[in-house]
Amino acid sequence: MAATFAEVRANGPLVQCITNTVVTNFTANALLAAGAAPAMVDIVGEAGDFARVAGGVLVNLGTPTPEQRTAAREAVAAAGEAGTPWVLDPVAVGALQVRTELAAELVEKHPAAVRGNASEILVLAGTGAGGRGVESTDTPEAARAGAEELARRTGAVVAVSGERDLITDGETTVLVSGGDALLTLVTGAGCALGALVTAFVAGRGGHSVLTAVTAAHVAYGLAAERAAEEADGPGSFAVALLDALHNLRQDDVAAGARVEVLEPAE
Repeated sequence: MAATFAEVRANGPLVQCITNTVVTNFTANALLAAGAAPAMVDIVGEAGDFARVAGGVLVNLGTPTPEQRTAAREAVAAAGEAGTPWVLDPVAVGALQVRTELAAELVEKHPAAVRGNASEILVLAGTGAGGRGVESTDTPEAARAGAEELARRTGAVVAVSGERDLITDGETTVLVSGGDALLTLVTGAGCALGALVTAFVAGRGGHSVLTAVTAAHVAYGLAAERAAEEADGPGSFAVALLDALHNLRQDDVAAGARVEVLEPAE
């Protein structure tokens, strides 16, 4: 994981973000702080062309306007043709029909990774009804079986965010400890994690997608813990989080990673 982190820093992957309008600025700054290059290219007619040259593509369904939905389909198709890895963040799927149907369509187009909270992942797995908007009403541990089945069905690494993050490729499943509760009070914190997952998958070098996704969660959790030590509340935490991401080093990841490999489920 530390070596993967170093690859991302060295490679500076170009990450195309088709993401929601609430979080665009914070997402771009998080990518810059992590050493990646953000490009918020979500215009129909450009999205596909850019996906062919980007290192990775993020499709975040937080505000799926008609144009963004078309751009997402265009980018995903082009990414598939060009071999560009892409990541799906199915924000608030479940109760909301438009995004839920789009997520169900896109997840079958072979994303490299899917990142969401437990309720969102269970919807995609076909075993849940969704959470309360962007908030999960389920735990990552409760979503394990659904996440593993979703990974096997789609070929994606599935990451379930929560108090401890659960990450699986359908065969190997890990739990990542870290982070801070202040993350839940910053709009876009989860969406920024989806962008970092994309950057780590794009810039991973010869490392596996599972390792890259796990490394992204480890790095983000460590940065959040450092930021919380400096912050007086969610406002200063958001700024400190960007600083902590920028200042994080390979040795920090090596020393601070708290990853548990789970026994296979019966």
